[in-house]
Amino acid sequence: MTIELNARLRDAGLRVTGQRLAALRALDEHPHSDTDEVHRRVREEFPGFSLQATYAVLNALTDAGILRRIEPAGSPARYERRIGDNHHHVVCTRCGAVADVDCVHGEAPCLAPSSTGGFEISTAEVTFWGLCPECQTARSSA
Repeated sequence: MTIELNARLRDAGLRVTGQRLAALRALDEHPHSDTDEVHRRVREEFPGFSLQATYAVLNALTDAGILRRIEPAGSPARYERRIGDNHHHVVCTRCGAVADVDCVHGEAPCLAPSSTGGFEISTAEVTFWGLCPECQTARSSA
């Protein structure tokens, strides 16, 4: 995996650094993490790594198209490595857990607005909201 990550960084015009690799590994293991979670995980390898540096790494990786940033309403921004496909998300209204939902309509954008207002549409983001299995169980037990 490290060789593939090194190549992705170089292909995007970014230097390969331990901190960038650690952030990518953290998101491989824990997709949909927010900045604080990525920071905690990177600090396990790099104890002096600052929160500001984490923001800089995540922004650079997002700008380079290596990460996708999602911003569910009422939640901090989250990041994922799954990019370039046409998937959406489901968010738990109780605990905030996020999961991927594959689009069933094919190529991006998978949905077409009734009016584009002159915009050229390239993607559509859909967020489904509901209760995750754990919160359903907790609700039933209460």
